[in-house]
Amino acid sequence: MSLLKPLIDAALSLSAEVKALQFAEPTAYIYNPLEYAWEIHKHYLELAGQGQKKVVFLGMNPGPFGMAQTGVPFGEISAVKDWMGLRGDVSKPQPEHPKRPVDGLSCTKSEVSGRRLWGLFAERYPMAKDFFEDHFVANYCPLVFMEAGGRNRTPDKLPADERAKLEAICDRHLQKVVEILKPEWLVGVGGFARKRAEVALGKMDVAMGTILHPSPASPAANRGWAEAATKQLLEQKIWV
Repeated sequence: MSLLKPLIDAALSLSAEVKALQFAEPTAYIYNPLEYAWEIHKHYLELAGQGQKKVVFLGMNPGPFGMAQTGVPFGEISAVKDWMGLRGDVSKPQPEHPKRPVDGLSCTKSEVSGRRLWGLFAERYPMAKDFFEDHFVANYCPLVFMEAGGRNRTPDKLPADERAKLEAICDRHLQKVVEILKPEWLVGVGGFARKRAEVALGKMDVAMGTILHPSPASPAANRGWAEAATKQLLEQKIWV
């Protein structure tokens, strides 16, 4: 049985469930790229979601110049367009912050985390289809949170009651993804994703791994992230 339809159904359910949540100030703007960038996200699932996987990499939530623009986790524009070969229309989030416009694949800004992550994968696998034979990349939370001035808010900074409701939905979705893809490894890209995976998947038969988050806000990531992440993957015997 094809795994694609269950993945698509799971993503649509996730999008609908998080849309129903309410968030108070200082959260002022919420972007859901599973809605306005659904066309590209669906193409990503069609490319990446065929067959069971060895490794699922898990990020936290969309970056402003990555998935927020393309609907693809860590969706650096050049990686999505040139390496994955994806295309599709992207509409506007409602409301849209004037300082954080969504321009889709026409966005000229670079998502550094995505450039580093997908750059490493493209270096090891020049053909995207070869990477996706055994790997899948997901985000724990699909939403972008911003304050009135445009400052990004990560899910771990939400008030406890808002975070609990969001995490319950995201935990269920992650469980579905793992049930569908049956990976040997769930690799948290950074500490937040690893901790959430441990909570959501604690009773499931999947090994847990971690790699350094590629964010430019991390001094360690700025001292040769690709080399550090590769070393971690080899030491954990996720890659050989």
